[in-house]
Amino acid sequence: MTLKDRDKKHLWHPLTQHKLHPEAIAITKAKGCILYDEDGNEYIDAIASWYTCMYGHCNEYITSRVATQMQQLDQIVFSGFTHEPAIKLSEALIKILPDNQNKIFFSDNGSTSVEIGIKMALQFHFNKDEKRNTLIAFEDGFHGDTFGAMSVSGLSVYNGPFEDFFLEVKRIPTPNGKNNDVILNTLNTIIKTNKVAGFIYEPLVQGAAAMKMYNSDGLNAILKFCKDHHIVTVADEVMTGFGKTGTYFASDHIDTKPDIICLSKALTGGLLPMALTTCSEEIYEAFYSDNISKGLFHGHTYSANPLACTAALASIELLQSETMQQNIKTIIASHKAFNEHIKNHPKVKSTRQTGVIFALDLNIEMKRYGNLRDTLFKFFLGSGVFLRPLGNTIYIQAPYVITKKQLEKVYKTIEEALSIV
Repeated sequence: MTLKDRDKKHLWHPLTQHKLHPEAIAITKAKGCILYDEDGNEYIDAIASWYTCMYGHCNEYITSRVATQMQQLDQIVFSGFTHEPAIKLSEALIKILPDNQNKIFFSDNGSTSVEIGIKMALQFHFNKDEKRNTLIAFEDGFHGDTFGAMSVSGLSVYNGPFEDFFLEVKRIPTPNGKNNDVILNTLNTIIKTNKVAGFIYEPLVQGAAAMKMYNSDGLNAILKFCKDHHIVTVADEVMTGFGKTGTYFASDHIDTKPDIICLSKALTGGLLPMALTTCSEEIYEAFYSDNISKGLFHGHTYSANPLACTAALASIELLQSETMQQNIKTIIASHKAFNEHIKNHPKVKSTRQTGVIFALDLNIEMKRYGNLRDTLFKFFLGSGVFLRPLGNTIYIQAPYVITKKQLEKVYKTIEEALSIV
């Protein structure tokens, strides 16, 4: 019996309606940018397996470090204990985070990092004896699938059945260079009738909203407004962090820095699940008290797992290496060249790029998970390329180690796909 047949017996996959999509491709091996399935097919992983394996699959620099750590300390409770991998990771990360970040809280995944960021924002004011119960978020944002993260997300395709149970959230449009005054007026209206605790946002690129990219000057104006009104700002860099936008973090492109940053995905190079919520000293100080109830009573069993910390530290070292930084620059330049080639194609509605993230919209209306999208997905796989269209948006976010030949095949396959829509 094949792996995919055995899979059907007991497994329930994410973002899948199994009655419509009963088959899962069984991957048996991955190396660099290539995935291998049980039938011997190969696929270029052009989205780094949901933006995680940015240094390539099974990167030996990371795996060898984790293998060594595995022989010394595998797992330990992080409440009351500490260990060197967590300490070394914190020291390395603080050096590359925006200057105002000073404390690091560990968790397991992107959604939980957001949950913690939301709780920090709400409790920050609570600890100061000021109850604020409203959050501000962008329209079409996506921050994860746990309840707090869903509350601040704006994509009902994921959240519909649960919206009656959400936190109090007010939404504003993303800045486009022309609507800054409208947004600021909206913010002024919101704060007059609501007690706003925090503003959460995906800086520069909204991933699940089909790689929607927006104006950095407009975001800076919003963040300055929040600072002026003591609204805690939470940057969800789960997708954008660790080089995706051309700098270490998307927040590096913006003058006003967030109070809190959420990180996961590429944090460990895709090897192990882990997340971080970092914050400024000001945020931390609101929890530092002789009153035990003012502490942040949130924890996960695998918080600061030594193996995941080791993987993350190795990943940060790779990110900072001259080779990886040059690779990032090469991918950015390649995307720009491809954009010039493809942007005027009659079946391309629009294109956009931020760092290594490239996206194009097809000149056709499509459902996010409709039949035409499925046709495109199968076409890409049949051509040996793993891409996941978001409705009529095709995007690339390949590992930094992708070769010129592999990247050219990705471009060629996308261009060929235009003939079937």
